[in-house]
Amino acid sequence: MALTDEAITRIRSMIQSGELPPGSRLPPEPQLAAQMGLSRSGVREAVKALESARVLDVRRGDGTYVTSLAPRLLLEGLGLAVELLQDDTLLEVMEVRRMLEPVATSVAALRMSDDSLDELRRLLDDMRAAADDHEKLIQVDTEFHRTVITATGNETLTSLMDGLSSRTVRARVWRGLIEGNSAHTTIEEHDAIYRALRARDPSLAHASALMHVNTSEAWLRTVLSAGEQG
Repeated sequence: MALTDEAITRIRSMIQSGELPPGSRLPPEPQLAAQMGLSRSGVREAVKALESARVLDVRRGDGTYVTSLAPRLLLEGLGLAVELLQDDTLLEVMEVRRMLEPVATSVAALRMSDDSLDELRRLLDDMRAAADDHEKLIQVDTEFHRTVITATGNETLTSLMDGLSSRTVRARVWRGLIEGNSAHTTIEEHDAIYRALRARDPSLAHASALMHVNTSEAWLRTVLSAGEQG
């Protein structure tokens, strides 16, 4: 493992220094191992690990390439990890959302295009039409928040929030809201976010998003608590 870790560190350093820029092809395994003064088995395991992390793309019969290193690619696995988290840790994820989402929404208030605002208006209409449809609400809710976060123009933040706002978390929250007859109230919170964004008011957007995340967090606690008692 020590040799593998060293090989991973060396390859990452080559990528960070620009010696292996995005899209470049790694030297053949024997050459790369000799170049780094490491065993071929260590290099082989390092390549496997970096392929799993989406840093490298192994193309059978062609070679191994550095990926685009785009945030959406490297952070893609975060959502899968969130799906596997236990209930108590999901509440920690909601806490992180509470730290990030209101700030991101306030930034979006200054950067969102008119077309994106019109898209939010359409999504709000879809949410109201599907107020009792659990699956549809999850889908539209995801699109609504992603549209807001994407408006920040920050691809890393968008990818991070995509991972934190996994379908599992949203499904549990919406199940609690529907069973508690509070779905309509939460839809109105989305409307408040939309109106703050339409007004280009960062402070109001921050406050509206914070209230909404707090509501989601409270209902997730309720759902998890009910599950423990059931």
